[in-house]
Order: sequence, then structure tokens, then C-alpha cells
Amino acid sequence: MITKLLPTKKGGEMNTTQNVKGFTLIEIIVVMIIVGILATLGLTQYARMAEKGRTAEAKSILGTIRSAQNAKQLETGSYSDMANLSVSVPAACQADYYFSYNTSATDGSASASRCTSGGKQPQGPSGGYFINITQAGAWSGTAGYF
Repeated sequence: MITKLLPTKKGGEMNTTQNVKGFTLIEIIVVMIIVGILATLGLTQYARMAEKGRTAEAKSILGTIRSAQNAKQLETGSYSDMANLSVSVPAACQADYYFSYNTSATDGSASASRCTSGGKQPQGPSGGYFINITQAGAWSGTAGYF
């Protein structure tokens, strides 16, 4: 901040004690650059945390599918496909879901694939990612998302 003493005429006499205060253009530009950098960092962190929230939703649904597979296996002696489970989640991307879900009638494992088109907005990253859970409860999938 700069303070300048400007001569002013007051009652016919020169008064040199009036202060004019303000910020220079350089100071304002530096502050704007710093605010821009902080906003950029905050936005990328927000996007990452929002995607982790969507992943948590998928993991919760996969846990529900796993429980339904366990119940089906206890009732019938074998695992089932999605159509015969008591869980209503989409096998293909739909407007109400961020993921599409699938399960194996062979080993009871379940997977969730992030929708890159046709799912709830915002769409996933190009190429998508997936999360798997086995009947033993082991998680796997694309690194950084499970």
C-alpha cells in the first residue's frame, strides 16, 4: 500500500499533511493471481472428493448385492444373476445412477462400472473405471477408486 503526501491549497495556504491511500495495480494483480491459484486447487480437490462420494455409493450397493447373493446361495445352493436377485439396480447405465452393476452367477462376485454416457450427470472420466467385490469380501478395481 502506498501513502503519498500531496500538497493542497487550503485557505490560501499550502497544506502538505493530507494522505492519499490506495493499492497499486501490481498489488491488485498479485492478489488476483493468488486467489485464482487457490480457486483452481480447491476446484480440483472438490471434484476428486465428489467422485469418492459416488464411489462410496457404488460400494454400498455392491455390498447389498453381495448380501443378496449370500441369501440366494443359502436358499437355493447356487448364486444367481442380477435378474433373479432382490436388488433393483441397473445392469446398464440409466439416468438415476452413476454406475451400472453386474454380478456373476458362477462365483457370486459383483462389479460396478462407472458410466461414461447415459448415466446420471456428471459422467465419469473417459475410459471409466470399475469396482469389484468377491463373495469373500475382497475389493478390487481401478486404482484410486476403491
